[in-house]
Amino acid sequence: MSRFPKSLAFASLVAVLALSACADKNELAIDAGGVGQRITRSICPAVAVPTYLGDVTLFNPPSSHAAAAIDVVGALTDIRADCNGDSEAPTLDSNVTFRVDARRENVQGARDVTFPYFATIVRGGTNIVSKQVGQVTLHFADGQARASATASAHASIQRSVATLPEAVRNQITRKRRPTDADASVDPLADPKVRNAVNSASFELLLGFQLDDAQLAYNATR
Repeated sequence: MSRFPKSLAFASLVAVLALSACADKNELAIDAGGVGQRITRSICPAVAVPTYLGDVTLFNPPSSHAAAAIDVVGALTDIRADCNGDSEAPTLDSNVTFRVDARRENVQGARDVTFPYFATIVRGGTNIVSKQVGQVTLHFADGQARASATASAHASIQRSVATLPEAVRNQITRKRRPTDADASVDPLADPKVRNAVNSASFELLLGFQLDDAQLAYNATR
């Protein structure tokens, strides 16, 4: 899918950092100079759904994208992630479960609908490390308009590559006095610090495995 990397980049931008007032022991709090905010970075991969890839529409006939031709609509929801960030294991293992809810227009007869989905590990916002494709099947009983099914994904990352170098961590967390020259400077303004944070940042992105026509429909509707 030609637009897939662009969607990944957008999702990474909104998922890699979360604003918070404090940090747990497996997180790093970064004071954003001069704006009164604190950015929290977790060693565990952030989990997100890229733009345009969180829902899918099937048409009947497939060649038509008219509203009257909509057959089945599915959406990815209820994402839950569990990560062993507080352990001392050499790998960070993130297990994600999610639900797919779907609605069909024609409720006559029982029917199974299968949606392919992907789980992609991205490093530094744009570098795709790995990608897995799975399938989730939903069963509609006769007369039933809605159906749901659960699925899961897994990410395993070496803890060492997701851990900031001690020198960079010290530079970020160093206490600054109001009279210091860099008291109001965001530590991430330093290219070396910013690059180190990006290199150690991972995301687990989930979405439907869409073809070009499905992606174009989501992007333009």
